[in-house]
Amino acid sequence: METYEIAGFRLIGRSVAGHGTSLIFPELDFSFDVAQGSSKYFMSVNNFLITHGHMDHAAGIPFIISQKSLNHMTGPVFYMPESLVTPMTEITKLWMKIEEHEYPFKFVGVREDQDYPLKGEYFFRVFPTVHRVQSYGYTVFRRVRKLKAAYRELGRDAIVALREKGEAIHDFIEEPLISFTGDTQIEFIRSRPWVLKSKVLFFETTYLNEKKSVSEARKWGHIHLDEVIPHLDEFKNEKIVLIHFSRRHSREEIREILRRKIPPAHQERVIPLIPG
Repeated sequence: METYEIAGFRLIGRSVAGHGTSLIFPELDFSFDVAQGSSKYFMSVNNFLITHGHMDHAAGIPFIISQKSLNHMTGPVFYMPESLVTPMTEITKLWMKIEEHEYPFKFVGVREDQDYPLKGEYFFRVFPTVHRVQSYGYTVFRRVRKLKAAYRELGRDAIVALREKGEAIHDFIEEPLISFTGDTQIEFIRSRPWVLKSKVLFFETTYLNEKKSVSEARKWGHIHLDEVIPHLDEFKNEKIVLIHFSRRHSREEIREILRRKIPPAHQERVIPLIPG
């Protein structure tokens, strides 16, 4: 797994279609998806945001649970589509039976537009995506406290006095920081307005050229680059990070295609996450 620095966020992970997708944000104590769960870096976070149940995104759930138990760590919390909770619980219980050991863990079935807590002032909100199975994307927000405009010219003593009288002197602003789709069709861009306004947006672009057509990509619930380009002006994100490339595309080919197809106005903010 590689380490990246994107728009001020450090992440560890990789994403290859059909092989494995996981992005870990150690400082924020969470991971998007878990691939096969074999990385040591999963031990540094306790919240796992699972987009859907396909094995290249979710197969590592029981292994992470087992590893954290083996190391006497706090039981991890996995947020996932509600339809995934029962089968994943059954799978985990079978592994507990095989290993003859009880694991601490928690599965939470999420619902779209609901907020769930993360570390400190951070939380995440759920938005629907369009795949072959029930799937969700996640946006991580930061809740920022700011002094109300009416009080910004006051001195410290006056502000303290207002606070002591019980006045509400702050506004709370929610900043969308990181959005992540997992596997989806292009329709996710119409899902929720905050997704295209988040500071960084990660979304899959599995196919890039004529090796697979747009219709073939859509048949399997994926996105083709040719569907993305007409919409680039709609994205208000500081950085757009393309992930989940098909193994049909080499690293060199991915870079060459993006140089050729992405309009010059967007070249600086469209970033491919390429393993290796």
